Amino acid sequence: MDSVWLTIAQQISNTTGNPFVARSAQSVGGGCINNSSVLQDNDRRYFIKLNKPARVAMFEAEAAGLNEIALTRTVRVPEAICWGTANGHAYLALEYLDLGGVDFRSQERLGQQLAQMHRFTHEKYGWRLDNTIGSTPQINTHSSEWMPFWRDHRLGYQLKLAARSGRDLLKKGERILADLGAFFQNYRPAPSLLHGDLWSGNVGVARQQPVIFDPAVYYGDRETDVAMTELFGGFSGRFYQAYRDTWPLDDGYPVRKTLYNLYHVLNHFNLFGGGYGSQAEHMMDSLLSELR
Repeated sequence: MDSVWLTIAQQISNTTGNPFVARSAQSVGGGCINNSSVLQDNDRRYFIKLNKPARVAMFEAEAAGLNEIALTRTVRVPEAICWGTANGHAYLALEYLDLGGVDFRSQERLGQQLAQMHRFTHEKYGWRLDNTIGSTPQINTHSSEWMPFWRDHRLGYQLKLAARSGRDLLKKGERILADLGAFFQNYRPAPSLLHGDLWSGNVGVARQQPVIFDPAVYYGDRETDVAMTELFGGFSGRFYQAYRDTWPLDDGYPVRKTLYNLYHVLNHFNLFGGGYGSQAEHMMDSLLSELR
């Protein structure tokens, strides 16, 4: 058994107060940012994420985000057990959940529970910790106003990163930022607790209960979470109906969802390049047409 697993197993033992002796570590897929494995003794398992030592703050923020969601007692999340560094690796040890696919009933339940989670609010937008969206820094400096927060710490930040690529996205992006208020006329969203990275790959089912994981938590407009569920598909009509039945969306959502999803598409462009640049440009053209 590699020494990194022995060190993590000892930290799990110290944190839980239950001796845990690692017998095997099986690598598992499912992400492009971290290396993930299931660490097991005779009858217990933990899900372990590994990354470079400099990424320990990323894992600390992820653990804090999971705990923030767990405290709402709405949507289930895996429990963060412990995190830190071990033998040249940053690590995060999570409760192991045997996750299955999301069926229609659990989609409906998730829609209800997500709306209930969004009812948990804060007096300001942002969060007490900066975190990451993928591996990109996500700045969560508190703000009393939503539009400046979104302009400076979300869309504007990604546009600055995109400008380094040499692709001419910044000019259109700056026009959107200059007229951002047009998308928020008579609309001031509550600072709702957000998952922050809610696509179908971060949702599963354990014992017939929906589970969300890999969060990028902050307090902001709940529409951003709902919008991202539409970006890469995987959510059924029953999910959206259940959400709206629990907490109806504002009439301006169909336009703002493009604005909110532009943040994630730009982030994918900044991380992976490729066709995401063209997708971002088409989205900006759509938003600019709304401003004419």
